[in-house]
Formats: sequence, structure tokens, C-alpha cells
Amino acid sequence: MGNEPRTRAEIRAAASRSTRGRGGARGSAGGAGARSSRRTWLTRILIALAALFVAGLAAIGIAYAMTDVPAPNDSAVQQASILYYSDGKTEMDRIAKVNRQNVEINQIPDHVQKAFLAAEDRQFYENNGISPKGIARSVWVGLSGGQTQGGSTITQQYVKNYFLTQDQTYERKIREILISIKIDRQLSKDEILRDYLNTIYFGRGAGGIQTASQAYFGKDVEKLTVSEGAFLAATIQGPSLYDPAISKANEQRAKERWKYVMDGMRESGWITQKQRQEAKFPKVLPPKTTTGRTNSIGFITAEVRREMREKLGLSDQDIDRGGLKIVTTIDKKAQDAAVAAVKEKLPAGQKLRVGLASIQPGDGAVRAMYGGAKYGSDKGARYQSTATDDAMQAGSTFKVFTLLAALDKHMPLSTTLPGYSPQYFKEFASKNNPSGMISNYGNSQYGSLNLMQATATSCNTCYAKLNLDVGPKNTAKAAENAGVKPTGGAELITNGSNVFGTDSVRVIDMANAYATIAADGMRVEPYYIASAEGVGGSKFSYEAQPDPRRKFDEAVARDAIEAMRGVTITGTAGKIANSGLNRPVAGKTGTTDDNYAAWFDGFAPQLATAVAVYKGDGSMTLPNGKPNLKNQMNNIPGVGEITGGTVPTDIWIAYMKTAMEGVDVKEFPPPGNVQPAAPEPEPSTPVVPSVAPPPSSSAPPPSTSTFTATETPSSSSTPPPSTSTAPPSTSTPPSTSTPPPSTQPPTTEPSLPTQGPNNGGPPGQARKSPTSGNGQQ
Repeated sequence: MGNEPRTRAEIRAAASRSTRGRGGARGSAGGAGARSSRRTWLTRILIALAALFVAGLAAIGIAYAMTDVPAPNDSAVQQASILYYSDGKTEMDRIAKVNRQNVEINQIPDHVQKAFLAAEDRQFYENNGISPKGIARSVWVGLSGGQTQGGSTITQQYVKNYFLTQDQTYERKIREILISIKIDRQLSKDEILRDYLNTIYFGRGAGGIQTASQAYFGKDVEKLTVSEGAFLAATIQGPSLYDPAISKANEQRAKERWKYVMDGMRESGWITQKQRQEAKFPKVLPPKTTTGRTNSIGFITAEVRREMREKLGLSDQDIDRGGLKIVTTIDKKAQDAAVAAVKEKLPAGQKLRVGLASIQPGDGAVRAMYGGAKYGSDKGARYQSTATDDAMQAGSTFKVFTLLAALDKHMPLSTTLPGYSPQYFKEFASKNNPSGMISNYGNSQYGSLNLMQATATSCNTCYAKLNLDVGPKNTAKAAENAGVKPTGGAELITNGSNVFGTDSVRVIDMANAYATIAADGMRVEPYYIASAEGVGGSKFSYEAQPDPRRKFDEAVARDAIEAMRGVTITGTAGKIANSGLNRPVAGKTGTTDDNYAAWFDGFAPQLATAVAVYKGDGSMTLPNGKPNLKNQMNNIPGVGEITGGTVPTDIWIAYMKTAMEGVDVKEFPPPGNVQPAAPEPEPSTPVVPSVAPPPSSSAPPPSTSTFTATETPSSSSTPPPSTSTAPPSTSTPPSTSTPPPSTQPPTTEPSLPTQGPNNGGPPGQARKSPTSGNGQQ
């Protein structure tokens, strides 16, 4: 009795101890059972994995046994790739077949062989034809959503090029691996390397090391130096990206890749440290065009090839191997019209160059493109296109983007701006223009102009103030939204001078930007390939899918069109109204300071076209910093000074008349009637002379201290007569010397001058560093 619990607490404690004891026993038994169960399942899993492994090996063995080495891809039976005009029937060009001349391994110097091993497969003589690490990396990239890629040994590359297609599929990759293992057992390493070097593609239509040696260095393979061999090994990664003759960027890439190959040879002990130190990047011959068009069509073919690489994912070897039917977007009648217009309207014998691009608004299809008269390496020919590669300052064609920015900020076309000249803005002050003076072309005097009138007359002082009101960053943003892409820098210029076209831009981009406006603010990326399909058993198929994106409100674009129509009726390109084109069009002229480049960009509802003219290499300064006078388009026989309203507009008219022949006449949509979002604040007052009214047009400030910002560069020559009605005649402000700037406005607002803008004459001009705006219209 003495050991029995006497209180409720003691009873509960005793019960708890009893329960724990029984539970613990049960827990011990349960734990042993669970461990036994886990061991059973682990054993089963291991057995299953082993079975899968064995089955996998068996499957691989069966696949290996059933995979035969196919017959080689004989380049002699390959068909050329043919480019067609947009009708799909008329042949435009043919892409070259690969030239090949096989050599034996003993004809290829050992240092050249080792250069390719350093570039592509440094364990070539040790591996079994495949690289497990490379395969694993390729599979992982594919599974993680990346682009299917190689991780290929030289043997695998040889198998792909010699036996298989270029399809980027896992099925083809598996066959490549299995055949590579077989080939590695059937052939010696020297035989594999020989066949690889005889089949790999080097660009310039060269298939194999011998034809590549001739194409790049004009010598047989036996005579290649270490540096030359390393260069050839560097190019095969992407011939179009590493051929230094194509561009400076290519040359830089080639030098970096060449350095990688040379360093690899040194690290592998295939050359000495002394050889590496003494090695220099080799001199490469200019390419020779052996097949394909060498006239203006050659530039289009080059763009088609670029699009095949970038959009269709084809390699240079895929393209040159042939077997594709490619229907382009190029309209034959339009293309012929572009060539004829340049030939007819461009003054001969003056080293002038023209770029023309014509795009279908709302679709992006490039209907015509003129990148030069001769394509290739022959005398007078070049590979660089004036339409897609060269970049020129835009001049007053950029004012349209300030107009778009203003409309986007709910500034209606009725917005007025003071048009007297000169005006002074601190934002335009610089070392060469300390007073920040902006002048109109010829110092023309205007009263208050609305946005329609300011655009038609290309009033510099109006647009200088408008750009400051809307913000230069918004002008740059509007340009980018329309389709203008920066060249030579990370972004477009965002200071006040950008309204005068100080950015260097490409013709193709300006054509697309104006096409965006014509399409009511919908932008589409330009393209050249409508469709492509394989022939002769190839399953390749592609069809373009344009992707219009809204970049401007419809009302904004339509009001911009309304303002730009005035340019072609009574403005700086007023000659278009009497040209016989006989359809609604809109556009803008532009000329850079000192006439280094001249533009006309315009459109009908169905077609937008940009034309730019420049001289020589287009450079504005010499290495010593002085102006390059030889490239200024002054004193051109039969023309005088070339400005946007002269030769570029003439070419545009001649082209559009033929290209649009037979196309229905379509009216532009009604204006968008953008309205103010809120009452506008009082307009800011520019800094102006306080002693007297601004000087008259008879006494413009000297061009050396002013920023020519109108479409016609400052010049002592008299502009050609107007071909359309000038603004109403009124009194001209009195002439006076230019006093120091003042914050006070003139006592009276200058009125419209007796002499109107030079309609159809010299157009918009912008300097490389803004000073005054004296020359743009």
C-alpha cells in the first residue's frame, strides 16, 4: 500500500510513466520496421536504375549498330539558292555555290593543322570523336530554353558538314554523335582532319583550306604562315563576322579571335614563345565577287544574306550550300525605278553617292533599295551600302520628331511660335556660339507661325524653341519610337541641337521612321525576305510574319501627316505639287551645315521613301580637325549647292512617279485634331537684342560663328527661285547690327518677309556641333 500513489497528481504521473514505457516499446518496434521498409524501396530503386542503365546501353548499342554512315553530301549535286522578286517568279539573283579543291594532309603545313586544333578541338588526338562535356553543355542549354548549339569536336563538325544536313535538331545531333564514333574507329585521325579541312566553309565562297588560302591570301595552302593559318582557323566560327574586308567591326573581331588561336597554339606547345611574340595579324586580300550580281542588286542580296543569318538562323555555309528558293519583298518595277531615278537625276562625275530605301507602311516590306551602283571589290565598287551601312547627319528631317513629341504632349497644330530671326537661347550657347544665337535660313523674318506653317517653312527659330518646350529627350524618344536607330553611339543625342538633325542616321531607318508616321503611328521592323523554302528534298520552310506595334497615338500621327503635307505643297519641297505625281504625299527636306549631306524623306499612304545624297566618303572633318572642303556639295555643275529640296527631292519624285504608277490614288486620313490637355502657360520669352529689332535677312550673321539650323545651309549665293507660292508679303524688319543678348523681347514682333522660303530650293541644314541654325529649311 505504501508504494501506491495517494493523490490525483501521483496517479496521473504514474499513468504517464506507464504509457511512455509501452509507447517506447512500440516505437522501437515501429522504427525497426520503417528502416526495413526504406531499405527495401532503396534496393528496388537501385535495381530499377540499373535496369534503365542497362536498357539505355542496349538502346544505344542497337542505335549504334543500326546507324549506317551515309553517303557524303556531294556539293556538285547541290542546287544554287535563287532569289526572286516579290512576284515569286522573276529571278533577281543567285547565291554562290561553294568552290572546293581537295588537298592531302601532307600538303597542309603542320602549323596550319595545329591552328585549327587550337581553335576548335585541342583534344582532337585524345578524344574518341565526341566531347561528353560539350554534348552535356549543348543538352543543358536546350533543356533550359536556350538556343540549340554545338559543343562539337572536329570529328562531329566533319560529320555534320560531310554527311548530314545543317538542321538544328536533337535527332540530327544524335545521328551526328553516333556517326562520329563510327568514323573515329573507321578512319585515322589524319584522315579525319584532312577531310575536315577540305570540307569546312571559310566564306567568300571557299569550301576547304586550299580555296580559302587562295581567296584570302592568293597562295596555295603549302605556303601559309603560322599567322595566316591562325587567321583561317579563326574565320570558320562565322565567316561573315570575321572577314576584315567587310567592316572595321569585323576586323576587330577577327584580330581578337586570331589572338585566341595564337595563344592556344602557344599554350599547347605547338609554337614557341618567340614565335608568338613575333607574330603579327596577317594582311588579307580584298574579296573577289565570283558569282552573284555586282550591280545595285548585289547590295540587296547582301541584306538578304544578313536576314537569313539573323532571322532564319542559317549559317554562311547553309546559305552558300544552296538549295533554297527565296522570295524577297523587292518589287521589280520599284527597284528598276530607283536605279533609273538615280541615273537620271544625280549629277555625274562629282563623286556623289546616293542611298534610297522604300518601305510599305504598316507592313515593313522593303520594296526597293539602292545602296550603290556597283557591288564588290572591282574598281569603283564597294561592299558598304549607302542605304543600310553608311550614316549621315539628318538635317531638318529630324524636326518631324520634335513635331511628334509636341503633339504627343497635346500641343495642337494651332500652337504658335515666334519666327523672327535671330533669336537667342542659353541652351544653344557654346564656344563657337557664346550668345546661343539661332537664325532662319537667309535670316528670313516671320511673325507668329503655327506648327503647320513652321513645318512648311522649316523655321529654325520656331523649332529651336519648340524643342526646348517639349524637351530634347522627348525628341530623341520620338525618333527612336518611329524607328531611328543610333549609329556610332549608345543612344541618340539628347541636347537642344538634335532638332536640327545632328545625329548621324541610316537611310533605311529614316525610311522606316517616316513609314511609321504614314501608318498612323504603327511601326514594323523592315524585312527583305517574304518566304523561303528548301528544294531538292530539303524540308526548310519560312514565311515572314510582320509584327506592327503602336508607337504613336493615331491622332498624333495624323496631325504630323497634315503638317508634313504642307512641305510638299507650299514649303521647302513645294516643287512636288507641280511634278505630275498627282497623289497626296507628305515629307520633309533636310540639309546639313556646309552641304555635307542632303535628304528628302516622304511618303504616300502606300509607300514611304527616303533619299540621301553625300559626297566622297562623307567625312566632314580631316584628321587635323579642319573642315573637309572636298566633301561639301557646293558649286555642282547644273545644280549649284545640293540641298534637300534639289537633287534628293528630284530623285524622290522621279522614283515615286514610276513606282506608284498603276497604284490606286489614296487619300490620307483626316487630321487627328490633337487638343490641349490643359490651358497652356504663358510662352517663355527667348533672350533677344534689346537695342533694336533683329537684323534683316540681308545681313545674316557670319556662318563661322552661327549654327546653321535650317534646311538650307548659310551661303552667300542666292537661293534658286521659288516654284510655289511664297508667304504673304509684308514689311521687312529694319536692319541693325547684332548687339549683346538681352532678356527683353523686341518692341514689335517682326512680320512675314517679302521674300518667302525657297520652295523646292536649298533645304535643312544641321551642324555637327550646334551654334546658330542659320542654314536649315
